[in-house]
Amino acid sequence: MADQSNLDETTRTELEAAAFRTLVAHLRERTDVQNIDLMNLAGFCRNCLSKWYRAAAEDKGLDLDYEQAREIVYGMPYGAWKAKHQAEATADQKAAFDAQAKP
Repeated sequence: MADQSNLDETTRTELEAAAFRTLVAHLRERTDVQNIDLMNLAGFCRNCLSKWYRAAAEDKGLDLDYEQAREIVYGMPYGAWKAKHQAEATADQKAAFDAQAKP
């Protein structure tokens, strides 16, 4: 296993940024994977990534609202993505999501 302690901050940041861009590109291609499926399996979804992106921008003093961040993650305005790709959650998907929320 590679020792990450020898990576300088710039290289580490570049690698993390490349991994994030690859993840976002993958999620843009996998429109068949619904956000509720991501939430049920991984505990995060495209909207979570958008919120994290917006928070990171805010930490840097940048003015980026949630809708702008979602467009970055989705590759188009969220409303357009939702209309084109989002299906109504099934009863099983909703039940699995609700079960996660309970302690």
